[in-house]
Amino acid sequence: MKRSSSRRSGVSSSSSSPGSCDLLRSGSSKAVSKETERIDQLFYTYMDKPSGMIDPEGIESFCSDLEVDHTDVRILMLAWKMQAERQGYFTLEEWRKGLKALHADSISKIKKVLPDLEREVRRPTSFMDFYSYSFRYCLTEEKQKSIDIESACELLSVVLGYLFRHQVDKLVEYLKNQHEYKVINMDQWMSFLRFCNEINFPSLENYDPNLAWPLILDNFVDWMREKQNGSLGLKSF
Repeated sequence: MKRSSSRRSGVSSSSSSPGSCDLLRSGSSKAVSKETERIDQLFYTYMDKPSGMIDPEGIESFCSDLEVDHTDVRILMLAWKMQAERQGYFTLEEWRKGLKALHADSISKIKKVLPDLEREVRRPTSFMDFYSYSFRYCLTEEKQKSIDIESACELLSVVLGYLFRHQVDKLVEYLKNQHEYKVINMDQWMSFLRFCNEINFPSLENYDPNLAWPLILDNFVDWMREKQNGSLGLKSF
């Protein structure tokens, strides 16, 4: 009888475990709810009431509280994490998506996770996505497929400059001095990254114009070689 009673007791305690799981789930869901509430409150701190979004002015205030310049690449990284669609604006859904992924519901927590976000972006697979996103983010008009040279140069310096400083500086110099191209399209933009990753610089010895490079890069390489040959000629003289 004692054993039978013991078994019944065991069944009873076992049958109570789903209730414990429910309590754990309930506690977890409350924690998530609180986090979302804090993320939303932070959004409302910077939101423009008429539009219901964080606008450029709100982003400047946000950057000021983060103690980060609004042109800092990490702000673009945050926009990438949020998958923000419109340059200079964050919707509540975008804000929630990004900050939940970062587990950051306050300014102090966002500051702490910025180094982790940088490391995530610098992973090769993530960087390819971030780099292409940065171009799309600058397409401010409907059906726009290219960005002007000046904007492209600024974006290259911010997005690619910290990884390939020398290549970007020379490419920007070329783009600002040439007169053939007024805009840059996505194919050219992505080819710049491939060029930085694959071509020995500044020797350019493995650059083959017969491969599938856009003409703008053929012209850039010709420009570089002319400058190098000119420098060599002066040294010989």
